[in-house]
Order: sequence, then C-alpha cells, then structure tokens
Amino acid sequence: MGVTGRIGPISKIGPISLIGLMTPSPPSSPRLPHNPKNPITQNNMSQLQQDIRQLCQKKDAVIMAHYYTRPEIQDTADFIGDSLALARRAAETSAKIIVMCGVHFMAETCKLLCPDRTVLCPDPAAGCSLADSCKADDLRKFKAEHPGHTVISYVNTTAAVKALTDIVVTSGNAERIVRQLPQDEKIIFGPDQNLGRYINEATGRNMLLWQGGCHVHARFNAGVIARMKAQHPDAITMAHLECSAEVLALADVKGSTAVMLKYAQEHPSATYIVATEAGILHEMRRHCPQTTFLPVPPEGADAGCNECEYMRLNTLEKLYRCLRDESPAIEVPEDIAREAVKPIRRMLEMS
Repeated sequence: MGVTGRIGPISKIGPISLIGLMTPSPPSSPRLPHNPKNPITQNNMSQLQQDIRQLCQKKDAVIMAHYYTRPEIQDTADFIGDSLALARRAAETSAKIIVMCGVHFMAETCKLLCPDRTVLCPDPAAGCSLADSCKADDLRKFKAEHPGHTVISYVNTTAAVKALTDIVVTSGNAERIVRQLPQDEKIIFGPDQNLGRYINEATGRNMLLWQGGCHVHARFNAGVIARMKAQHPDAITMAHLECSAEVLALADVKGSTAVMLKYAQEHPSATYIVATEAGILHEMRRHCPQTTFLPVPPEGADAGCNECEYMRLNTLEKLYRCLRDESPAIEVPEDIAREAVKPIRRMLEMS
C-alpha cells in the first residue's frame, strides 16, 4: 500500500527539545538495511525485530505504537492502541524508557505523564497536521476574545496548547467527557472541527469550534464511499469521527479506532468498508482473519489506501537506532509541562 495524496511540509516540533539529535551516532549495526538497493526482507526484518526486543529487555524499555503505524512496528511493540489507551499505558508503566512510535504530540504526552522517565521518538519529524492547525499563540488570543469559556482540546495538540487547556479529550472519550459538563457551560473545542461538530450534534451543545482538521481524514470523500456501498450492499461502513459530516452520514459505525476495532471483533462475520487511516487494518485483520476489510481510498484515487505519511516515518531501522542510542529524547520545558499535564490528568480521571 503506497502513500497517497500530496505530502505537505514536515511539521515543526514546537516546544519540545530533542536531546542528542545533533550528536553523531555510533556506527550503525551492519544488520540495518540503509542502502535502498538492499531493502528489508522477511529474514532481516525478523532479525531486526529480535534485536529490538533484546534491547528492550536490556534497557528496561517498552515500545508503544499507534494503530496507524506500519504493521512491522505494531508487531514489535509491547502496547498497541489509540491515543487514550497509549496515554493510560504511559501513566501506568514502570519501565525506565518509553519509546513512542506515533507522532510527536504522543511522545510529548508520554513525557508529561512520566517526567522522570526517558521518552524516545524514532523520528522527530513525525508531526501532525491537526496539531499544526492550532498554535499556542493563536489559541491564547482566541481565549482572550472569548472569556469565561472552558477550553477542551483534542489530544492531537502540542504541549504548549495543552498548557492553555482545561480538559484534554480523545475521539474515544470526547462525547462522554462533554456530557459530564453542565449543559449551559460555555466551551471552546479544538482543533478538530469535524469531531467538535459531531459532539455538538450528539449532545445538543453549541461549542465554539476551532477550524482545524486532519489531512488524512479530509481526503475521504462521500461520493467514493457511496460507490463502495453500492458495490458491497451488505457491507458495514465504519468512519472515524475526524471525517467530514458528509462521510459520517454514510457510516453505520462512527467512532475512534478502538471503537471500530471492538465492533469488528464483536461482529466478525461482516464485511467492512473502513474510512480511517489504513494502519488500523493490520490490527483488524489480526483479530478477525476471516473478515473482509475494504479500505476507502483517498479522494481522486480508484484504489489504494489512505495513509499518514508522518506515521510512516516510524521504521524498524529508526526504532532500533533510537533504542540503541537512547536518542532522540523528548523534553518539555518545565513551565509548559507543569500546566500541560493538568488537563491530561483530568481527562484520565473523567474517563
């Protein structure tokens, strides 16, 4: 499955610093296939995965991977999950080193919850278009223009934005958390406007919505899904809440990646049309090997998968080097971390 859609500029990391990034690394292991003419094969992939697991045992490290990462990364990880599950795991683990295979805000979240641990990210360029759509200075100005509002921020935000937030949410718990607040509470919700719009409709709220979005989920088109539904009339359509209202209107199952995975496990005899980042298909197929999962291609494509190029920056080679060198390591400035951890902990309490 190749990367589809236009690849935009690599996201800036924002307020984190990357310890050791400018320090030359030791010579690479000869097992690492750096030469593009020497691609990873099943044999050297298995060896590399074994080497990574040995490093984890030696260094007391755990690997966390989001559902959207490459299959071989998921197969090597200790924990696989969505943002909420990974945040909970980070808060619970006693490991000395946490390696977050995902995007940079996820590594930041781990560091905020585990300030005394070493948190590593295989590639510091693994950004997030949704996080980039909401800058801390812009949110600070918006708050000043709308005093008296509770700020609810999606977890797909930088630590600097979380520091300006009252409650952090994920797609898996956002509706439940909003329902716990008084019906007349004034709320700013951001940065994902599609998720915010869905919650407004589901709860009868009138939250002020930040106009941000995920570039991957924005590529899903209702017309493409309608054609797939016509071709597979018995299929169940699943869509992530970051999709547009037009796409969600065609979905039978709407929710986070964890919601979709759970539904598929509980109904394994069905055929599914899946409108979210294609990495989740690996875990779906692992749990439901006899089930047919049909990925929705991006707009303008007749076939193929809709993949996040930032998630795909996580590779086994980078994961190995990251563990071996214990670099790049994530650090969040103390003044930001002190405030940013509060809305995350409130989320975990309310979840």
